[in-house]
Amino acid sequence: MFRRPRPAGRRLRRTALAGALSAALLGGAAVAVTEGGNRLPVALALPRTDVFTGERGRPADGPGLTFLLVGLDTRKGIPARERKRLHVGGRGCDCTDTMMLLHVSEDRRRVSVLSIPRDSYVPFARPAAGATPLRPVPRAGKINGAYAAGGPALTVRTVEQVTGVRVDHYLEADFRRFVRAVDALGGATVCTGKPLRDRWSGLDLPAGTHRVDGRGALRYVRARHLPPSGDLGRMRRQQAFLAEAVDRIADEGLLRDPAALARTARALLTTLRADSGLTTERLVTLGRALRGLDSRRAEFATVPLAEFDHRVPGWGSTLVWDRPRAERLFAALREDRPLTGQEAYRLPGPGVPVAWAPGDVRVRLRTGPEGAATAGRLERGLRDTGFRVRERRPAGPRETPPETTRITYPPREERRARALAAALPGAELHPVRGHPRVLEVRPGRDGVRVARVVHDRSSVQGRPVTGDTLDCDRPAE
Repeated sequence: MFRRPRPAGRRLRRTALAGALSAALLGGAAVAVTEGGNRLPVALALPRTDVFTGERGRPADGPGLTFLLVGLDTRKGIPARERKRLHVGGRGCDCTDTMMLLHVSEDRRRVSVLSIPRDSYVPFARPAAGATPLRPVPRAGKINGAYAAGGPALTVRTVEQVTGVRVDHYLEADFRRFVRAVDALGGATVCTGKPLRDRWSGLDLPAGTHRVDGRGALRYVRARHLPPSGDLGRMRRQQAFLAEAVDRIADEGLLRDPAALARTARALLTTLRADSGLTTERLVTLGRALRGLDSRRAEFATVPLAEFDHRVPGWGSTLVWDRPRAERLFAALREDRPLTGQEAYRLPGPGVPVAWAPGDVRVRLRTGPEGAATAGRLERGLRDTGFRVRERRPAGPRETPPETTRITYPPREERRARALAAALPGAELHPVRGHPRVLEVRPGRDGVRVARVVHDRSSVQGRPVTGDTLDCDRPAE
């Protein structure tokens, strides 16, 4: 399933939804819909769905064009042998596993992608008049539950209600159709600077660059138990994949070939479920208008969060949005403005954002007689910014201080170490197997200063960025 890549200029990476769906939407690879070299039978095509049920209660129409892209967590219709082959065992929730708003600007010079965490706790929209929900619709719950209660129509209505963003088109994929879409688009390339293993998704990826088929891509994009763990890290990796896909499309001039555009549009609408108004002709027209797009004109963000473990009876642990910052992002989409402006994602306080709370980071200073004064200033500075400085440990009599401040820590504590390193600009990180859990700081001869930090995972893993900053060779945040 994992193969060494063929030589190539730029590397293509795709996500389960954003890559296979959006890359195809933006031009994709010019191929027919095939599986194992054979054209897919027409019976596999999903019927169109009517998701827009009247104008009452919907947000006002605005400039640009907005797609809601969803990926489903369902095992319905998947035989046991295929579930094992795809490594999608367990019970599905028949809900949305991935959800993104993709906005194309009115001038077709910018694409904005906003990921919506699936466990976001939101009020559900009421079903449209005359609609029969699949099950009773609760007043509120995890946003991914809207699909289980009312299918695509209730999902769209709920997203529109909680964001105020009008959805123009809808695209949906499940596990099998994602795999087919990636295979139809010629596979994907993934790369990592360290081995990635997640037994839950079946991912076992050595360090390096690899060409993957649809199954390999599915395992990669479903992985949640990787550093940075959880949905924020997974969504950021998906966004990085899409940024590479946009560049590959630009490099190969795929949007400039009318025949390729038409084939891709037909493949997309044959493989994925779309709203009834999304026609081949409309996709081709949009693709032609986007022919000058590259990753510098694509931007990616995640809805910012204020609470990561909001407990709700019947729903368990949920996520609560940071409403002021989230509303600034939604307003930017509604008004066709960039997400990457400073005002759109203002930090909750002054300082460098870190993904781990300083109060949960235990620190020990290792100093010699030559650094007593420096250690005192360092200890006070770290305490003032919230770190738990427990003690000082004297250096050995023959131990000379390093040139640059060094932080040593056990590999499993890398996220805590990164938070500490953000407070000590220029410090070097040194993971040490068997190291105590307490992080150790050895001041360097070149001096050390303490920078103020603010705990804000959303800013670290989900702040708005342009696609050219999400490079495959950059370390994960």
